Amino acid sequence: MENSIKVLVPTGCIGSGVRLDLFQQALLEKPDVIAMDGGSTDSGPYYLGTGRTKASAAVLKAELLVYMRARAELGIPLIIGSSGTCGSDAGVDLLRSLCLEVAAELQQTVTIAAIYGEQTAATVTQALADGRVLPLNPVRPIDQTLIERCSRIVAVMGVEPFIHALEQGADIIVAGRATDTAVLACLPIMRGAPAGPAWHAGKIMECGAQCTTTPADAMVMAEIDERGFTISAIGERARLTPQSVMAHMLYENSNPLQLVEPGGALNVEAATYTALSDNSVRVEGSAWVPSEFYTVKLEGAAPAGYQSVLLSVVRGPEYIARFDEWLALLDDVMRKRIEKNLGIGPADYDLQFRAIGKNSALGELEKQVGQPVEIGVLAIATSAQASRTQDILALLNPYMLHFPLPDDKDLPTHAFPLSPASMDRGLIYEFVLNHVMVVADSLAPFRFDITRAGV
Repeated sequence: MENSIKVLVPTGCIGSGVRLDLFQQALLEKPDVIAMDGGSTDSGPYYLGTGRTKASAAVLKAELLVYMRARAELGIPLIIGSSGTCGSDAGVDLLRSLCLEVAAELQQTVTIAAIYGEQTAATVTQALADGRVLPLNPVRPIDQTLIERCSRIVAVMGVEPFIHALEQGADIIVAGRATDTAVLACLPIMRGAPAGPAWHAGKIMECGAQCTTTPADAMVMAEIDERGFTISAIGERARLTPQSVMAHMLYENSNPLQLVEPGGALNVEAATYTALSDNSVRVEGSAWVPSEFYTVKLEGAAPAGYQSVLLSVVRGPEYIARFDEWLALLDDVMRKRIEKNLGIGPADYDLQFRAIGKNSALGELEKQVGQPVEIGVLAIATSAQASRTQDILALLNPYMLHFPLPDDKDLPTHAFPLSPASMDRGLIYEFVLNHVMVVADSLAPFRFDITRAGV
């Protein structure tokens, strides 16, 4: 390794916005690559189930204009992973098409590599039969029927597919589902940086400026060398500390000292974090431990039924004070009526009530006390048939509006904030795979399409 390598991460996820003032300031540091994540499972299984993207194409294109102009001016790669929120083939195609549009508008000649990671049911079923599909904790059963239920399955790539595309001359990479860390670690590793510091820097910067103490006023860049890396927060008010840097090892990771990735694990037990200034931290001692087998995580989403929701608002001192009693009674009455009036047994539907404004996020873990003025009651019904789900909410509707406490002689009137009060959400999805697939070749699960634009 002859020189240090600078990785600029302008945003935690493309489509969420970019601070142009900070970005222009960061470009003065002459980064060697602009890299960022393009998706997440944070928003649930819908996006993988449907192959749709969360961000609008217009927003994505506007940000690509900024990044592709800067990439061309500096002559450096632009790398985006987990394209289209879930990393589906459709998401990769969307980003690729937007890159082609931008290249044409900017009159750029550019090589774009698309990396696809969707897996067929036949591929995963064969791997299962070969004993190459292993469960993660918590262990979930898997069989051919479950695999074939999935509307989409993606393999989560490590650095090797990115390195392969870069070696093929890619100026821009739009990839399917990838670990956030691999997107940022790939170019340093390709250019000879030690794997430990490269992976560690990638982990710290995976969410952009969230590793700083001023995420709204900062952009982050890491300079990786033979002994470690220095991470800097860019911006007049940007600040970060050894604690804020160290803490990001805990983000979406149960072990703050180890991070498992395709092909190995990052170990930071011996890592040291030293403040060089108010906006710069030096990290050394990170180690990479190769694994015996190369594995890629599988993410699969399958249809979970048709869902409808109904919202009402409960208000009034007595009903607020005895809300838990009222909701428990409503729940019990409705389940009995669903079976009696509709002939639908408890195994054939799912009905949940969420008390919006009363511990709806944390439940029993909520520590803040105090009586709310009103509570929104969200009923969520799901079943295998859209008509059956709608029947359940139609039966529930008058009860959500007028259901009384047992000793209330007057029929109460709660409130519907919308008319109609119920909304059909259509077919919904659930994550059903929590497994890894052992592969002999780190590139085998992925397909590459390299396009030369502007020629």
